[in-house]
Amino acid sequence: MKRQHSFTLLVLSLLVFAPAAFSQRSQVVVTPRRPMSVAAGNNLYCAGYIQTSGISTGNRIIGAQDEADKYNFAQNDFMYINMGHDKGVKEGDLFSVVRPRGTVKSQFTRKGDLGFYVQEVGALEVVAVKATYSVAKVKTSCDAFYLGDLVQLTDQRVSPIAQQGMLDRFADESGKPIGRIIMSRDGNEMLARDFIAYVDLGADDNVRIGDHLTVFRELERGNVNTLPEHEIISSRDYGYGSERYKGTKFSNQSPRKSGEHAGGKEVKTAMAKDDRPHLSKVVGEAVVLNVKEKTATVVITRTGQEIHTGDFVEIK
Repeated sequence: MKRQHSFTLLVLSLLVFAPAAFSQRSQVVVTPRRPMSVAAGNNLYCAGYIQTSGISTGNRIIGAQDEADKYNFAQNDFMYINMGHDKGVKEGDLFSVVRPRGTVKSQFTRKGDLGFYVQEVGALEVVAVKATYSVAKVKTSCDAFYLGDLVQLTDQRVSPIAQQGMLDRFADESGKPIGRIIMSRDGNEMLARDFIAYVDLGADDNVRIGDHLTVFRELERGNVNTLPEHEIISSRDYGYGSERYKGTKFSNQSPRKSGEHAGGKEVKTAMAKDDRPHLSKVVGEAVVLNVKEKTATVVITRTGQEIHTGDFVEIK
């Protein structure tokens, strides 16, 4: 009798608590995915750019606290700049440090003169202001600082937001301006995700910060390796059959013959491509971080395979 009473209580407790447990399990909370920035830190403030307009050269680094010990400087070093109370500098002011590197020429563009490349080195924060100069601490360094580097006003930058979803490797052409990757920030010729590159599309082409670009190349071009010169064995090669039971005079590795009765010429790769529509191979995507007159700075955001300098880009 006691066992039966315990069993009854157990059944009742299961009936009472089971719906509550089931309801808790059935509640699925979906947390929305947070928007992802395409660039941050060095990629946002040290991407560099190519411009045609002149750059201000009046303000520069003129010294360093430890210049007797070394020639290059980095994070937390103290530098001297030729800007003081006479130029309205205040403690806490932030300045960008840039280094013009030279004229950019590329075989991949038809625009001719693209301008000159400006490397963004990092940022300085003013810690002491004098009459005609100031002391500034290296707040961020993307590369070594040198005496003579130019000091510029810092502009506030906001990273574009990355698109969700997978890379569309068979995307249709958008019909918008097409350019090419002319170089990368670090001189790399094979690029992957988060690499910085420069394209010959700029403000003249109505490019804007945040624009997404499709990176592509022609189907038969752009690879590092090339195909063998002879794609297949000639159709008139001999020696595949025995001397006694030999068959016909065509090779068993030859391409097909044209014509309804196979009496025409060999159909080779070049002939197979005749009259086909324009086809391209999508190899990645990029997002515009900075825009100048004839060029734009981009960050690679997606890749289907390695991207090369010289690959084409099209505004999506």
